[in-house]
Formats: sequence, structure tokens, C-alpha cells
Amino acid sequence: MAQPDTVEPIRVILAEDHTLVREGTRRILEATGDIVVVAEAADGNEAVAAVEHHRPDVAIIDIGMPGINGIEATKRIKKTQPGVSVLILTVHDDDPFIFAVIEAGAAGYLLKDVEGSQLVQAVKGLHAGDSVLHPAVAHKIMARLASGEKGESASGPEVPLTEREHEVLQLAASGMANKEIAAALDVSVRTIEAHLSHIFRKLEVGSRTEAILCGLRQGWFTINQLQAPS
Repeated sequence: MAQPDTVEPIRVILAEDHTLVREGTRRILEATGDIVVVAEAADGNEAVAAVEHHRPDVAIIDIGMPGINGIEATKRIKKTQPGVSVLILTVHDDDPFIFAVIEAGAAGYLLKDVEGSQLVQAVKGLHAGDSVLHPAVAHKIMARLASGEKGESASGPEVPLTEREHEVLQLAASGMANKEIAAALDVSVRTIEAHLSHIFRKLEVGSRTEAILCGLRQGWFTINQLQAPS
């Protein structure tokens, strides 16, 4: 008799310099049964080393840590492990911090006052290719990064996305979640997740946010075109 397929747990690195917060966050994540914290780090250097060694699916990183901060840690992680999705979990909500970590390659940004269930959903969402940025924040970030970078990749090689992959990426850029994209295209959510996985692999990125920024830089769509359906 064939055995049912087993779903591998989402592998997470947790970087936080406060031991109590780190331990509590780990308990929340692992209580779900489908997320496992493969390593913890108390500073930025340990975070980078842990990602290099374990190659997790998601790295949850605080901004204010000893050694190198979360922004620099994110830069180093994305340089060597572009497929790892970095989720910033911090008390800082100032625009400069948000812009700095997204420019560094972070896929998501949450504040520490979120509920445990929201953090769990954020990790699962990043793993599935969803965004964990508020749509208004995401649009502001994309507008900022797109300005002054238009045509930056024009001389680079054209990435061969299929017509459907382009369509999925543009709908994702408009702020639609996977379920909404699936409904709009009359396909399953699993199909959309597969398309996003292919897109991420072709663009050598680890998140929806990075893929959207790549599309903007390539000129596949513009900020003005990214209007979510009403």
C-alpha cells in the first residue's frame, strides 16, 4: 500500500539577542507542529553563520542585535543564500529601518506586538510565496526602490518567465494573495504556489517582494500599473 505524502516542516533560524523573547518565540512557532527552529542566534554574526550552516527556509531576525545588526546580517545572508526568506521581527517601525531592510533583501517586516498566530501565519506565508507586508507599506517601498533604479538591469540578461508567470507576478505585485490570484485565474492555490516557486528560482530570489522588485527593475511593469483590483 502506498504511503501518504509527508509534508516537510518549515525550517527556521531565529536570531534575537534577548533569551526570553527567543525562547518564547520558539515555543510559539514549534507548537504548530509544522515549523521547526533548526538553530538560534544571539547576535548578527551568529545569525549569518547559522544560515550558512543550516540553510533554512526562513530566517527571523531582529534589527537591534550585538555585533552586526539585522540590516547587515540580512545583506550577508542574501548575498550567499538568496533562496532564504528573511523576516524582520522588531520594535522599530520607522521608515528608514523599513526601507533599509527591504533594500538589504528582507522578504517581510513585522513588529513585536503581533500575536503569535500572526507570526506563525507570516512564516507560513513567506514559505508559500505570500507577502507579509501591509499593502500600503509594500507599495511605498516598491515606489521608493523603483525610483532612481529604472533600467538598472536593462543591460542584463532577460529572464525567461512564461506568459502565465508574468501574469502571476504582476497580480502578486498588485497586492493580491495567492488565494485571490488563484480565483482570478481560475486555478488552484497549489498551482499559483508552483508558479511562484518557478519564478523565484528563475530570478534567484527567495520572496515575493524581491521578485516584484526584480520585475520593476526589468521594466516588466510599472508602479502605476500595480493597482489592486477593486
